[in-house]
Amino acid sequence: MTTDKEKTTQLYLVPTPIGNLDDITLRAIKVLKEVNYILAEDTRNTIFLLKHLEIEKQVLSHHAFNEHKTIENVIRKLKEGQKIALVSDAGTPGISDPGFLLARAALNEGIKIECLPGATAFVPALLKSGLPADRFIFEGFLPVKKGRNTLLTKLQTEERTIILYESPHRIIKTLLQLQEFLGEDRKASLSREITKKFEETVNGSLKEIHEYFNNEGIPKGEIVLVIEGAPVVKTKKNKYQKDEEEDE
Repeated sequence: MTTDKEKTTQLYLVPTPIGNLDDITLRAIKVLKEVNYILAEDTRNTIFLLKHLEIEKQVLSHHAFNEHKTIENVIRKLKEGQKIALVSDAGTPGISDPGFLLARAALNEGIKIECLPGATAFVPALLKSGLPADRFIFEGFLPVKKGRNTLLTKLQTEERTIILYESPHRIIKTLLQLQEFLGEDRKASLSREITKKFEETVNGSLKEIHEYFNNEGIPKGEIVLVIEGAPVVKTKKNKYQKDEEEDE
């Protein structure tokens, strides 16, 4: 067991806007101004954001294809006392973006981490869907090949609301497969370009959403798919469950 209560924060995980640059928080701006370095998934996108915020800071590349190689150097800088912020192209680092490996390595070295609250695309998509938001699972992107059918099979009996990310060029195929595994009538909601100029949310059954985009054409931009959970299977209550209900 470890605690970082007495330690000084060295690594900051800083959410960035998922579309509208005005969604950056005041605290995020403060941290980005104070750190020594900023690690970015795509330095071009981050430099554009920094220019908008009128912040001049050294930006280093840290993405899915080089993070295994860069972590050692980043940890060294942190142990030397440097303060570093990790950002993704949009949203919160570590949510379907690089961040997990660095956070784990930092914790293993006793380095204190702070994660600022901020933008994550699936939260507004979930709340706009009209589907239950009290219990849900987030699966990120479905496997492209290996393990895809296995996961879709597991989702057939998942009773909580299901949240997926998907790319525009795979969404039509994914909607078709979801109909096969979950049923054509399963309620769903597809949101794209959240907080951007052409933001759109389409609600309906999986079949209706599939037909809509088959007619309208492949949607552009970041896509979040929210799907109704499977019907709850009622089972006979045992003595302990009955006692709990009476206590409540």
